[in-house]
Amino acid sequence: MAVKQISVYLENKQGTISDITDLLAENGVDLRALCIADTKTFGILRIIADDVEKAADIIREAGHTFNVREVVCFSVPDEAGGLAKVLRALDDGGVNIEYMYAVIANKADKARIVARVDDNEKTETILKDVGIEVISE
Repeated sequence: MAVKQISVYLENKQGTISDITDLLAENGVDLRALCIADTKTFGILRIIADDVEKAADIIREAGHTFNVREVVCFSVPDEAGGLAKVLRALDDGGVNIEYMYAVIANKADKARIVARVDDNEKTETILKDVGIEVISE
């Protein structure tokens, strides 16, 4: 049930992010999630799109370096400690989280999380065992 995420490696300069989002928009690709991590010289734009293959083709044609990886998406209760309980269960289960970010959800009582982990299947099993909704594409 993992979700495919595109990580685009970009030079850290004004306009590079909007160039990518303009290209995707012009070609009818809808972004479901977006996260930016940067250093002084480059950035990583992580996106989840409604059509990953089309988005990857557009990014490739624009000459950008990128990769597509599977990530786990899940909903947690939007309350104090909601995420902490989930992270404790994953830690107790031996799951290593490489990175994660939150996504604005349509449901007011849930927060959506995207996580890159060392074992997607194990993570999904643990999440389901503790009653957490795993989201698919």
